[in-house]
Amino acid sequence: MKWAVKTARSVMERTPKLYENGYRGKWSYDYGVVLRGFALLWKMTGDEAYFQYIRDNMDYFVEADGSVRGYRPDEYNIDHINNGKLLFLLYRETGLEKYRQAAALLRSQLATHPRTSEGAFWHKQIYPYQIWLDGLYMGAPFYLEYLLTFEDGNGLDDVTRQFIICEKHTKDPETGLLYHAWDEKRVQPWCDPATGLSPNFWGRSLGWYVMALADVLEMLPKSHADYGELVRIFREVLTALNRYRDENSGVWYQVVNLGDRKGNYLEASATSMITLAIAKGIRLGLLAEPSWQETLDTAYRGLIAEFVTETKEGWVNLNKNCQVAGLGGDDRRDGTFAYYISEPIITNDLKGVGAFLQASAEYEGLRGL
Repeated sequence: MKWAVKTARSVMERTPKLYENGYRGKWSYDYGVVLRGFALLWKMTGDEAYFQYIRDNMDYFVEADGSVRGYRPDEYNIDHINNGKLLFLLYRETGLEKYRQAAALLRSQLATHPRTSEGAFWHKQIYPYQIWLDGLYMGAPFYLEYLLTFEDGNGLDDVTRQFIICEKHTKDPETGLLYHAWDEKRVQPWCDPATGLSPNFWGRSLGWYVMALADVLEMLPKSHADYGELVRIFREVLTALNRYRDENSGVWYQVVNLGDRKGNYLEASATSMITLAIAKGIRLGLLAEPSWQETLDTAYRGLIAEFVTETKEGWVNLNKNCQVAGLGGDDRRDGTFAYYISEPIITNDLKGVGAFLQASAEYEGLRGL
């Protein structure tokens, strides 16, 4: 587990308290991406230090009565659900009621979260009638695990239809890729007034979507009526993404299909997420063809070669991460190519590091490394 263990150690030593890492204690979805990597590594190695790191970081937020510091359900922000994925593990291992209560609090948001006319969750209340690919990762796996754990597996259709509705509206028939977002009302400045679609295929948004599908397909009963449909979507999106890998490095661009365009760059977080989804898809038997093994090997080698360096302390650096990208809001993010390449490129962004940690644990576990 060379890179997974090294990355986890780097995170623990650099940021023993994730919430102090530039966020001033904010309840930020990034933590959940990193801590999911720790959960996977703990499961694979049994090293209690990884579990303790999860618990220490979550306990800063989860109060004794199950309330969550800095979280307000009435903001209706789907991003705020993501960290809740760690609550199931904590409740299972400790039996402490506060973790179940915190999960129930997050679940209560989804009960009244605003939706499109077809029942897809809005990305946020401040982004009305919009589906963003990112939101599927933030909400769907938590929602599914909650239903399976605490609600007798009732209502799973509401989880699966989130993916089906999203694909229906965001898929481009020519490339097979999914656009970053869709506005049902077709009024946002960034969208095509005829289709409601944002104009580009952003690497990390596609990464969020395929990671979400991998996580959901790991838990969704195979007997569920939509299981096969979600497998189809998963395979088709990854097949489309595979066509747009950079030929030399084997990794993905910030704007996926425009690798030849000046200013575009190879991007670490998207590559980590897509690599993770492929590795998990192989482990789950969803990508059984030998060609996927070759794709995975090439992508993972490229991920290390293109983005990873080590410091003199032996800490892992993940370079070339897009810090953030979105659509609309006060800064009028317009979804153009120029916009996506204009956002800051940083080292060790938590979203990228978390996805890299998960990808490394999956890959090294699959390969027996």
